[in-house]
Amino acid sequence: AVMENTLDGEAVSPGALDVLAQHIMGRATGSGFHLEALYEEVRRTAPYQNLDWETWERLVDFVATGGYALRVYDKFHRIIRRKDGLWVARTARDKQLHRMNIGTIIEAKSLPVSLARFMGRNTSTGASPTRRTPIAGRKLGEIEEYFIETLTPGDTFLFAGEVLRFIGLDNETVLATRTRDDKPAIPSYNGGKFPLSTFLAERVREMVYNRESWTDFPQQVRDWMQAQLEHSALPPADHLLVETFPRRDRHYLVCYPFEGRLAHQTLGMLLTRRLERAGAKPLGFVASEYAMAVWGLGDMRELDMADLFDPDMLGDDLDAWLQESALMKRTFRACAQISGLIARRFPGDRKTGRQITFSTDLIYDVLRSHEPDHILLQAARQDAATGLLDVRRLSDRLQKIEGKILHKPLDKISPLAVPVMLEVGREPVLNASASEAILSEAAEDFAEEAFKGFQPGLHNSS
Repeated sequence: AVMENTLDGEAVSPGALDVLAQHIMGRATGSGFHLEALYEEVRRTAPYQNLDWETWERLVDFVATGGYALRVYDKFHRIIRRKDGLWVARTARDKQLHRMNIGTIIEAKSLPVSLARFMGRNTSTGASPTRRTPIAGRKLGEIEEYFIETLTPGDTFLFAGEVLRFIGLDNETVLATRTRDDKPAIPSYNGGKFPLSTFLAERVREMVYNRESWTDFPQQVRDWMQAQLEHSALPPADHLLVETFPRRDRHYLVCYPFEGRLAHQTLGMLLTRRLERAGAKPLGFVASEYAMAVWGLGDMRELDMADLFDPDMLGDDLDAWLQESALMKRTFRACAQISGLIARRFPGDRKTGRQITFSTDLIYDVLRSHEPDHILLQAARQDAATGLLDVRRLSDRLQKIEGKILHKPLDKISPLAVPVMLEVGREPVLNASASEAILSEAAEDFAEEAFKGFQPGLHNSS
């Protein structure tokens, strides 16, 4: 790529609306601004060059009043327009709060994980049952918030040497119960959220699917690619390979978009919803940089893959998933802090994470109910789509492979599926040595099954 002068990097993303709201407040805190002049100035920057006037007016109104649903609350009124048309901070305290809270970096948090205890009990026969309310019990440890926001109630995950079923959040505490599920879903942690670049992904696809480039591979890799060809397929780089196969008491679907962990994780979340509707009874999924695997109780070999991977999953399915997940509330919380709607620091004091969460969650629920098109909800959806879900990249890939899906129903795991299948066991269960032993045993098991009958070195690698 370097020799061909193909430069790595992503296109400039649209400017974040919450950051622009903070800039508006910053200008008002200084010498003030005129609406039209600042608009033209902002549009001269690349990220905001396509900012339309209506959105600009809505942003200024948000900083001035909090927006339609919040304007009745005086504390959200932060800037005013003077008679000469200059917008300025309303009070000296508003200026002080802005200066104390300026910045766009939100500290990543960990949440306590507790075994849930249930309050209440069922009444006698014939009476209406009393709802049992889960509350926090024994604390098991702490876990990254990013991990939890990918789960919906009912999902299972491995933690503290146990398989737990996620119930929900209560005052920033993760409530869970023990379960016997032997195939828990294991979403990635925050440290793995930075994906392959688009340029690198394209190069990797070309290398894998172009047999002429195999001469540059070590012999073991050439054998691996050849075994994949004999057992399944390696389609052109602009196609998507989807493999389905049974293994023991589970059925698996593995695909290879090569678009990075974020995009694959989003695909897994949406795909499991469609598989549920199709009666495949999905139990979980795992995503790597290169592939995504879903497992369930139902046979997936007869499913219509074109329908399953239709780009329209990024419409209603994505909206429905976002409404169910904790991700949107967490993203909205960050937007509320960056935009200045919720202050973290006060003179001589600082809000706790629990206080911020309570405030932003309450505002989020109010806006969703009374002003679903509020500019801050729009900002949160935009941030989630670009920063946490990689929706644009997934959308581009789904559109490119539409009508180009190669489905291979198999009777056993393929060589190419072995690495992503090993991701299922990446979460330590007992301790480091036990985890390594489990993975080593699984790797040998998968490899023996995938390469059974294949004789390395007997093929023509060119």
